[in-house]
Amino acid sequence: QVRLEESGGGLVRTGGSLRLSCVGSERAFRRYDVGWFRQAPGKEREFVAHINWNGGSTVADSVKGRFTISRDNGENAVYLQMNSLKPEDTAVYYCNADQDSMSGRAIDVWGQGTLVTVSA
Repeated sequence: QVRLEESGGGLVRTGGSLRLSCVGSERAFRRYDVGWFRQAPGKEREFVAHINWNGGSTVADSVKGRFTISRDNGENAVYLQMNSLKPEDTAVYYCNADQDSMSGRAIDVWGQGTLVTVSA
């Protein structure tokens, strides 16, 4: 089973930027649809962005215009570019592979998460 590893989190000031990476352990990751989610302290995990194997993407209204999801299948990676960060973006960010686009099979693989902290 593919393993996902997130990186790129850290401490940033309001208005700053970070780029998160989600790297898959297997070549098959290239055909997976992948999403980013986040969970703030004391809150439920929420959807942030999603990208299909071929690059079609959506982002949550709360981050639209600030966050961009992309992928580089040559690097087995999905990225989340986060600009104009706000304190309310503080959360642990997780990537999730949800579907194998070749087979249509639903999968549910999560990374361990990376912490993003935005200071006021």
